[in-house]
Amino acid sequence: MADQSYYDPKDLRKFGKITDWQEDLGSKFFEYYNSVFQEGALTAREKSLIALAVAHTERCPYCIDAYTKDGLQRGITKEEMMEAVHVGAAIQSGASLVHGVQMMNKVNKLDG
Repeated sequence: MADQSYYDPKDLRKFGKITDWQEDLGSKFFEYYNSVFQEGALTAREKSLIALAVAHTERCPYCIDAYTKDGLQRGITKEEMMEAVHVGAAIQSGASLVHGVQMMNKVNKLDG
C-alpha cells in the first residue's frame, strides 16, 4: 500500500485555484500576500526565514515545503533554518506556558 497522508504535496501547486470559487476574495488575498513578501524594511531572505518558522508553529506542511525550498533558493543554510524553527518553537512554548498564569489566577480565585 502506498504511503498516504491527508496532505498531498501536489496540492501546493493548486494553491492559486482558491480564486476559482471566490475570485474577488482570492485575488485580494494574493495581492496582499505578494505585497507582504516584496522587499521592504526586511529582505526577501529574512521574510522567507520568518515564514519558515511560522509555517512550523502553524504546522502547515504545504508552507514548510514551500519555504524550505524558497529559503534554500535564497541561500538560507540548514543551520539558519533549524535555528529559526527553534525560535518559533520557543515562542510557541512560552506562549503556552505563560497562559498557565491564567490557570493560577483561576485556582487562586476558586481557593480564595
